[in-house]
Amino acid sequence: MLSIARKIFGSTNDRRLKKLQPKVAAINALEPEFEALTDEQLIGKTAEFKQRLENGEKLDALLPEAFAAVREAAKRSLGQRHYDVQLVGGIVLHEGDIAEMKTGEGKTLVATAPVYLNALQGKGVHVVTVNDYLAQRDAEWMGQVYAKLGLTTGVILHGLNDDQRREAYACDVTYGTNNELGFDYLRDNMKYSLKDMVQRGHHYAIVDEVDSILIDEARTPLIISGRTEDKTEFYKTMDALIPLLDEDDYEIDEKSRSILITEDGNEKIEDLLRERGLLEEGDLYDAENVMVVHHLNQALRAHKIYQKDKDYIVKDRKVVLIDEFTGRMMPGRRLSDGLHQAIEAKEGADIQPENQTLASITFQNYFRLYGKLGGMTGTASTEADEFHSIYGLGLAEIPTNKPIARADEDDEVYRTAKEKYEAIVTDIKQSVEKGQPVLVGTVSIEKSEDLSEFLKKKKIKHQVLNARYHEQEARIVAQAGVPGAVTIATNMAGRGTDIQLGGNVDFRLEDWKEEQRAKGQEPDDAAISAKRAEIAAEVSELKAKALEAGGLYVLATERHESRRIDNQLRGRSGRQGDPGRTKFYISVEDDLLRIFAPERLDTIMRTLGLKEGEAIQHPWMSKALETSQKKVEQRNFEIRKNILKYDDVMNDQRKAIFEQRIEFMTDEDVSDVIQDMRHETVEDTVARFIPPRALPDQWDIEGLDEAVKENLNLDAPVADWAEEEGIADEEICDRLKDASDKAYAAKAAETGADLMRKVEKQILLETIDRGWREHLQRLDSLRSMIGLRGYAQRDPLNEYKTEAFALFEHLLSSLREDVTKVMMKVRVQAAPPKPAPLPDMKPSHIDPRTGRNEMGDPSDGPVAARTAPTQRRTAMAGNPSDPATWGKVQRNAPCPCGSGKKYKHCHGAIGSPTVST
Repeated sequence: MLSIARKIFGSTNDRRLKKLQPKVAAINALEPEFEALTDEQLIGKTAEFKQRLENGEKLDALLPEAFAAVREAAKRSLGQRHYDVQLVGGIVLHEGDIAEMKTGEGKTLVATAPVYLNALQGKGVHVVTVNDYLAQRDAEWMGQVYAKLGLTTGVILHGLNDDQRREAYACDVTYGTNNELGFDYLRDNMKYSLKDMVQRGHHYAIVDEVDSILIDEARTPLIISGRTEDKTEFYKTMDALIPLLDEDDYEIDEKSRSILITEDGNEKIEDLLRERGLLEEGDLYDAENVMVVHHLNQALRAHKIYQKDKDYIVKDRKVVLIDEFTGRMMPGRRLSDGLHQAIEAKEGADIQPENQTLASITFQNYFRLYGKLGGMTGTASTEADEFHSIYGLGLAEIPTNKPIARADEDDEVYRTAKEKYEAIVTDIKQSVEKGQPVLVGTVSIEKSEDLSEFLKKKKIKHQVLNARYHEQEARIVAQAGVPGAVTIATNMAGRGTDIQLGGNVDFRLEDWKEEQRAKGQEPDDAAISAKRAEIAAEVSELKAKALEAGGLYVLATERHESRRIDNQLRGRSGRQGDPGRTKFYISVEDDLLRIFAPERLDTIMRTLGLKEGEAIQHPWMSKALETSQKKVEQRNFEIRKNILKYDDVMNDQRKAIFEQRIEFMTDEDVSDVIQDMRHETVEDTVARFIPPRALPDQWDIEGLDEAVKENLNLDAPVADWAEEEGIADEEICDRLKDASDKAYAAKAAETGADLMRKVEKQILLETIDRGWREHLQRLDSLRSMIGLRGYAQRDPLNEYKTEAFALFEHLLSSLREDVTKVMMKVRVQAAPPKPAPLPDMKPSHIDPRTGRNEMGDPSDGPVAARTAPTQRRTAMAGNPSDPATWGKVQRNAPCPCGSGKKYKHCHGAIGSPTVST
C-alpha cells in the first residue's frame, strides 16, 4: 500500500523538491539581469543586500537574488555555472538540512550560494571539511567566487598561531576542519581575556562529508589534555606478562572488541604478579589493586585485539593509529586509559606518558552550538534517523544532473579468502586488458598490501594508496580514471578528490611545473597555457578510451560494517552520467560474515556442493549481507547515542562554567562576586562548626577558630564571642563577615583599586579552571565505574546524573572557598608576568575517524603540501614605537622595540603585576 501511495502522490522527498522549483525558476529568471552587471556593480549588490537586511527584510526574501549573484560570480571567476539541481541543494543547505548529492555533482560549488546568503548577516559562516588539504583547496578555489562578491575568505589550518586564527575567523567565510574548529572552541574557553579568544560565535556552518564528521567521528569526544606522571617501567612489566598466558587463560569477544580473563588465568596472573612484587597482599580484585587489573586488561587488549598494520602502524618508533574508514594515518591521535601506552610497550616503541583531561566536548555537542547547521554528502540516507534524532537535521536526496549510467552488480560470495582473491586478480587482469580503469577498495592496510602482492606475482601494474602513502593521496586518486590504471585504496581514501575518466588536467599540469622547476626553469604563462592545452587534448583522448571500455570499475574486496561506506565506494564510479560498474567480492572468512553472519553459512555453502573457485551470486545473498550490516549500524548508533546521553550531563555543566567564565572576563569589576563568595564561605564555615539549632555546648569553637584562620586569614576572637551570653550563630556569622570585609578593604586600599580588580579576575578564572579540571577527572572516574550499578538493578545513567550533579554542587562550593582563601592571603607586587597557567596542553581525539590530529607534528601531514591561501588577509607588521601593534610577544623573544634585550627584561617587565600567595 505504501508503495502504491508513493507512486500516486510521490515520496516525501519528491514533494519537498517540487516545492523548491518555484525558487529555482525565480533564480533562473534573474540570470539575464545579473549577466548585464559590471564587476563593480556585482560587488555593489552585496552592500545593497546587507542594507536591506538592516532595514528589516528577511533573509529568505533575498534568496533568489543572492543565489543569482553567486551563480554569476562563479561563471566569471571559475567558468562554472550552477546547475538547477545544485541550486536545489543550496536551498536545502540554507534551510538547515542535509543535501545528499552523488559523487561528482559539485558539492563544493553548491555550498557557495547558501554560504554567501548567510554571510550577509555579518556574523561569519564556517565551512567544515575532513582534512587540511580540502580546507585549503576549497578556501582558495571558492574564495575566488566570494572575492567577486566583495567577501573575505579565511582558512584555519594546523600550525597557525592565535593571531592568524583570529584573523581567519574574522573573515566573512571561514574554512576549517572539524578538529581545528572544535579545539579552538575548547582553547577559547581556557583563555583569560576576551581579546585572546579567536572564535566570534557559532552562527551558521555547512559540514562537507557530513556523515564522516557527524557520524563516524562522533563516538568519542575531542579532548585537550596535559601530561601526568611517567609509568614506563610499569607498562613494560605488564607487557612482559601477556606472552606467559595460554589461550585458556582469557576469552575474546570480537564483536565488542573486549577480552575477559578466566578463573585459571586469574590464578596464573596473581602468581606472576606476586613474583614481581606487584601484588603484595590480597587477591587481584581487592580495591587496592584496581589499577593493576585495569592495566593488565589494557595490555591484553593491546596484544590480542589491536593488530599492527590494521589498527596502527609503527613509524619512527611511534605507534600511529589508522582510521578504520579511510585507512589514513592519524599522527598525534592517541588511545586513552593507558591503551596506547600498552601498544607502545608491545611494539617496543617509545612510551609516552598518559594524559590528564583539561577540557573536552563531543562533536555532537560542538555542532549543536550553531544557530543553524547544514550538511552535504553522497551517502546519508542510511543514517537519516540518527541525523534527525541527534542534530534535528532533515535530509533531502537531490537528483543527479544527468541520469546515473552505472551498473551495480550483485555480490560474489566465495567460501575462502584465497578463492576470492584469485577471482579478484582474474577480474582485474581482464579489465586492464580491455583498457578499463579499476579502483579496488580494501578495508585495511594489511589487506591492500596482500592484494598488491597477488598483483605483483601476476605482473599487473598498479598503485597502492593507504596510510603508508598518505602524502600522495590526492594525486594518486585524481589519476585513477586513466585507461587500464589499477588503484588499490583503503576504503574511502582520497575522498573529496574526483576521479575523472582520462585523468585530471590540473594535477598533471602541476606535476609538469614541478619537473620544469627541478630543471631550473620557471615556466611562463604562455608555456603553461600551451602545456595545458596539450594535456587537455591527451586527457580527452584517454577519456574516450575509458568510456569505450565501460568507464570506471569499482571492485570492492570486502563488505564494510556500514552500508554507507560501501555506498561511498560505489559512488566513485558513474560521475556526471559517465558509464561504470561496481561489484563486491566476499568470502565467508571476511570479518563481517565471520563475526556477524549466521554460523551455518559455511555449512550451507558446502551443502550446495560448491566447488573450489565457484561463487554464489544472487540478490538474496546481497540482502542477507545488508541485514548483517544493519545490525552492526544499529549497534554503533546505540553506542553513539549512549555516549551522548552521558556527555549531555557534562555538557550542561560545561555550558554553565564556560558562560560564567565569559561573564567574568566581560565584567571590568568582579569585586561583588568576590564579596558574595567570601560571605557564603563564612556562612558555610560557621554552619559546619555551629550546626543549626545546636546548643552552645555542642559548638566546635576550637575548630571554627582554626577554620577562620585557614580560610579567611583572620585572627578573630571567636572564642570570646562564643562566651557572650545569648549570642547566636547568626551574630557570629555577621561579625566574621564584617571582620573579613574590613581586612579585605584594607588589603585593596594598600594594593590600589585598579590593580586589585585585575588580581581578582585573574584568581577567579584560574581557580575556576583548576576546579573544572579536577571535576573532569572525577567525572571520568565516575563514568568508568558507573556501569557496575546495573548489577544492583539501578539505571547507570540516572545514577550518573545524580552523582554528577552532587559533584558539580561540590565544585561550586569548593570554588567559593578556594577563591576566598587565596584572596584573603594574596600579596601583590610588581614583577615580570607569570607564564601561562596550563603547561603542555595536547589536543587529541581518541576515536580514530579522520586523517590527522590537530596537534600532530606538521611534518606528518596534511594530505597535500600547503601554500599560503590567496584569499586570507595578512596581519600588519608591528610598529617598534607602538607596543599596541606588537600583538602577543613570547617572553624570551627579542623585544620588538629594537633594544636588543629579551622582551621579559625590557617592555615585558615594566610594571607588570603578578600574584603570589
